[in-house]
Amino acid sequence: MKKLLFSLSILSLVFTGCSTDDDETGSTGPVTGEITGDITTTQNLPVGEYTLKGIVRVKTGVTLTIAAGSKITADATNGVDALVCENGGTLNLIGTAAEPIILTEVSQTPGSWGGIIMYGDAPIVGASGVTSATSEDGLNLPYGGSNPTHNGGTLKYVRVEYAGKKITDGTSEMNGFSFYSLGSGTTLDHLVAYKGADDGYEFYGGTVSATNLISYGNFDDSFDWQDGWKGQSNSDWYAYQVGTGNFGMEIEAKSYNNNFWPVISNITLKRAAGTLTESNSIEYDAIQFKKQGNGDFSNILIEGYTDAGATAVRIQDAATNTDQVNASKIKLTNVKINNGTSQFADGANGAFTITFPTGQYTTSTTATGASLTNGAWSTVNGVSLIQ
Repeated sequence: MKKLLFSLSILSLVFTGCSTDDDETGSTGPVTGEITGDITTTQNLPVGEYTLKGIVRVKTGVTLTIAAGSKITADATNGVDALVCENGGTLNLIGTAAEPIILTEVSQTPGSWGGIIMYGDAPIVGASGVTSATSEDGLNLPYGGSNPTHNGGTLKYVRVEYAGKKITDGTSEMNGFSFYSLGSGTTLDHLVAYKGADDGYEFYGGTVSATNLISYGNFDDSFDWQDGWKGQSNSDWYAYQVGTGNFGMEIEAKSYNNNFWPVISNITLKRAAGTLTESNSIEYDAIQFKKQGNGDFSNILIEGYTDAGATAVRIQDAATNTDQVNASKIKLTNVKINNGTSQFADGANGAFTITFPTGQYTTSTTATGASLTNGAWSTVNGVSLIQ
């Protein structure tokens, strides 16, 4: 057995590797180790099984790279855990379809840890048009800047399980993936948010785009954004709500009337029979626009939103209807709605009328939604997440 010890001032990683032939060949198998504290020196971790302990922060000017096929496990009994990449740091988790990188929690209980949180300095537009804000993840870090091409690294073929930690102050929450003002130089591709207790993905401003996303069984929204997020090259987003789930997509802009929006193509939003919202409310919305939220969406498949009060698209408030719908800042084209769900509704019991301008809302009988190729990256306990 070989034992390698790297001792840093704040980060400690202990690896143990075993050869396939009692060390006679010198080759080693996957290592084991602990990841904890602040990462202040660039690290390249080989394939292995790691324990994540506490809030691990990749600091400015530092790169953390973890090899394909690695598994990182948190333990809620030891306190709050999360993997955080601060502004100026770089996080490279690059798996493959056959060898994804999996971040999970030992008890397999939704909401047990904080998931992946990344910060950048791309532009945001917050409440009242402010260009910077403070994070809502309990870390109270600033986000927002003037660098639209910020590059925080690459997440590819990464699965986050059982995240969405609720912080004890009652107002701070973590998601599966939290992206604070990331720029277009960051790569987000083939990611899975699995059975978290908050949102699968939340974008807080920025210009980053994301492709090939799966949100499965997350308690709050499958996809959520605010602060003027405007990624322009998003495609193939797949959500399946099961057990507990609020909205497929929750879209807002901090009540700031705006002329920016994201562009997303190939979207599938599905909801399993019997799925309830967190509060058992009557709003079962595939897509909800509120607080001046907007966007350009195409090739959309919506299925399973059949409960009383369900609708495919909800315009929650009159201001969003006036400033975004009527002004052609919300566009949904090639929308296919299965199961007889209503096309759209307001959130004020008929207090205003929704009329999309010509060409801004079109239906289709042939829309296909997301197109994803199944593999180990999208399979949990032998079951494909692509239903």
